Amino acid sequence: MGSGHYFLVIFYFASLCSASLANNAKINFREKEKKVLDQILGAGKYDARIRPSGINGTDGPAIVRINLFVRSIMTISDIKMEYSVQLTFREQWTDERLKFDDIQGRLKYLTLTEANRVWMPDLFFSNEKEGHFHNIIMPNVYIRIFPNGSVLYSIRISLTLACPMNLKLYPLDRQICSLRMASYGWTTNDLVFLWKEGDPVQVVKNLHLPRFTLEKFLTDYCNSKTNTGEYSCLKVDLLFKREFSYYLIQIYIPCCMLVIVSWVSFWLDQGAVPARVSLGVTTLLTMATQTSGINASLPPVSYTKAIDVWTGVCLTFVFGALLEFALVNYASRSDMHKENMKKKRRDLEQASLDAASDLLDTDSNATFAMKPLVRHPGDPLALEKRLQCEVHMQAPKRPNCCKTWLSKFPTRSKRIDVISRITFPLVFALFNLVYWSTYLFREEEDE
Repeated sequence: MGSGHYFLVIFYFASLCSASLANNAKINFREKEKKVLDQILGAGKYDARIRPSGINGTDGPAIVRINLFVRSIMTISDIKMEYSVQLTFREQWTDERLKFDDIQGRLKYLTLTEANRVWMPDLFFSNEKEGHFHNIIMPNVYIRIFPNGSVLYSIRISLTLACPMNLKLYPLDRQICSLRMASYGWTTNDLVFLWKEGDPVQVVKNLHLPRFTLEKFLTDYCNSKTNTGEYSCLKVDLLFKREFSYYLIQIYIPCCMLVIVSWVSFWLDQGAVPARVSLGVTTLLTMATQTSGINASLPPVSYTKAIDVWTGVCLTFVFGALLEFALVNYASRSDMHKENMKKKRRDLEQASLDAASDLLDTDSNATFAMKPLVRHPGDPLALEKRLQCEVHMQAPKRPNCCKTWLSKFPTRSKRIDVISRITFPLVFALFNLVYWSTYLFREEEDE
């Protein structure tokens, strides 16, 4: 029993020693990666100038699958008709020449940071204006080679892309901005781009844009034919809806306030010429400044925008209020002239009556002439009697409310002011009804 016990103890310690030696002799898989890379990418073994074969090693076109991750959308410029986006761009294809032994699943993939070591698709962004890579702290790019020969290329890039816009409904519009990717040199006989199955485009959560909302995005194909052949092309359509609340606060409400302020002159006395002129000119200049500021942030397009209709009508109302005062001032001077003429006529009539009475007083022997039995047609007394008879013979007319109400204001200048107090707000309210119903209905149709 004693010798058996010692034998078990010795066997136990021998097992521990062999386990520690095995741990110390573990394989360094990073060194294995280097050997595999040298084996598949060594000199004379791989030529990056030759494209991979087609599906299942055939001579068909190489299939490259694309997917994108939109990290942020920085700016959408109306005046330049462009937008800036930062995204992670990924390509995946299979190259049979890059197969390797994964050492029983211990080598999941090989990682490269030099894109020129393997064949790369010649993809470019066809509507790109500017673009750059990110190199802080290290270049944001990697290539993964999987044991079955599949290659994954990923890079983070920032792009400024052209976005042609239709601004007829501005600022009640929606815009579609595209991201187009195409092959530059390889035709569809050699290279075909496809969207990755499943979810080819992802967008970061809580994407915040200052004046737009990303409603949805659609993926599609846009192959193009030229004199040199047909080239594979992919596109993403981003649908942006403009946030109207900003324009309501910054444009529409201030313009309404300016129009309403211009109506204050209708309630001022017609003799307050400096006040009414200052109010009209000030509102007109402010409205013109507002309009020029709006147009400065938009491109000079040849068609009429919704904001042009609004500012143009508001400017017309303000200008109309200023012209109304000019009309009131002219009517006031005309009324004053008529009043002076009536006053002079009354003075002349009074003077003639006074002269006649003086003549009667001095001639005590004067006899009154008998009234003639027949009066001449031009006789004013005969005309007066005839009018009275006609009045009694005519049927009584119904009173006209408008004429009765306007009769309370004896002068034409006052009547113009009173009519303007009602007409201007009613016409402006009718314009608002037509404007909003028209453009909101067109917006729903476009949607």
